[in-house]
Amino acid sequence: MDLRIFTEPQQGATYDTLLTVAKATEDLGFDAFFRSDHYLKMGSVDGLPGPTDAWITLAGLARETSRIRLGTLMTAGTFRLPGVLAIQVAQVDQMSGGRVELGLGAGWFEEEHKAYGIPFPKEKFARLEEQLAIVTGLWGTEAGRTFSYEGKHYQLTDSPALPKPAQTKVPVLIGGHGASRTPRLAAQYADEFNIPFASIEDSKRQFGRVRAAAEAAGRKADDLVYSNALIACVGKDDAEVARRAAVIGRDVDELKANGLAGSPSEVVDKLGRYAEIGSERAYLQILDLEDLDHLELISKEVQGQLG
Repeated sequence: MDLRIFTEPQQGATYDTLLTVAKATEDLGFDAFFRSDHYLKMGSVDGLPGPTDAWITLAGLARETSRIRLGTLMTAGTFRLPGVLAIQVAQVDQMSGGRVELGLGAGWFEEEHKAYGIPFPKEKFARLEEQLAIVTGLWGTEAGRTFSYEGKHYQLTDSPALPKPAQTKVPVLIGGHGASRTPRLAAQYADEFNIPFASIEDSKRQFGRVRAAAEAAGRKADDLVYSNALIACVGKDDAEVARRAAVIGRDVDELKANGLAGSPSEVVDKLGRYAEIGSERAYLQILDLEDLDHLELISKEVQGQLG
């Protein structure tokens, strides 16, 4: 199973902190560094020094890393016009030498939109569907040809569909818990389906829906990668697990029930149970970005046991 590091910078992180974590991610052998796309903190944290923009961050990291994949879980469709997003992601992909992946979602956190004057439309899912059609359509347009699109929410006329990403195809991630529309959209556009913070049982059920939707759309179910995002809190002993849980303000028993928490062996065992229901990749949500020893422990004792 691939292990990827997933960060939540809106909770409080500078670019320099994210760079340090990304370099550790690369040095310690993890597969990728991903970040959320939010402009407002959540919960009781102070969020200082304030938000960082997801794609500006990834552009910087593209030039300061060399191996790891870089991406978002998930870029909010409400934040950027689809044509602009296609340009941004293509440019960062070029800057990274072809290491970018785009997680794209509808957007959901109304308060951050109010805080920064971003429109929060009612028809977010319909907009997401058009955004996916436009972004993938722009990238997939043959060089020298133009791309036009006439939708309810977006219209493009004779776009040169430039620039192109470095990759022939930028992997697109779609995720969520929705029972019908989300699997259908994933079947149409996704290279990877991700379910965030879900139990093994709920993940199995949702993976099954996506697999069925893919086959109904004429795709092989195994054409998609299936993945989970789960909070990580690992310690070499109970005391270390408790200390790390306290730093992020979470209860150990709750973390063990709903995430990847405990000793390395406990975490490896739980990852194995996710793998049994078809999960091929885990995004480890790391909330304490100052604790690089945590990443080192996971690399040596969890990733090491996964082979």
